[in-house]
Amino acid sequence: MAEINVVPYIDVMLVLLIIFMVTAPMLMQGVKVDLPVADADPVENKDSEPVIVSIKSNGQLFLNLGSGQEQSLSLATIKQRVAVIMRRNPAKPVMVWGDRAVPYGDVVTLMTTLQEAGAPSVGLVTETP
Repeated sequence: MAEINVVPYIDVMLVLLIIFMVTAPMLMQGVKVDLPVADADPVENKDSEPVIVSIKSNGQLFLNLGSGQEQSLSLATIKQRVAVIMRRNPAKPVMVWGDRAVPYGDVVTLMTTLQEAGAPSVGLVTETP
């Protein structure tokens, strides 16, 4: 009676599994973002008010710190101010309010700049449908 030897098949399967485990993290590149689910309740953070950076459709940037919220700031100024805030309170949440017409590249640039300033994660604020 002839029997099928499955040992070579198991060896091949394990080699393929190791290859996929090694290459999968290399394929995942980009900015780590915690996006809200539309039907979920909003996250309540009673400890600290989040830092909110707004970007208008024309590319103007605004930071919600005290007075002067209506003053447009440069990306370098926002990075500097957020870095100071994150040094004082590293757990402070950082959120981006982006206009619907803002190009995707501008939002990604803003988010990477905020992460370089020390924000561990940057959230996107959306409206519920």
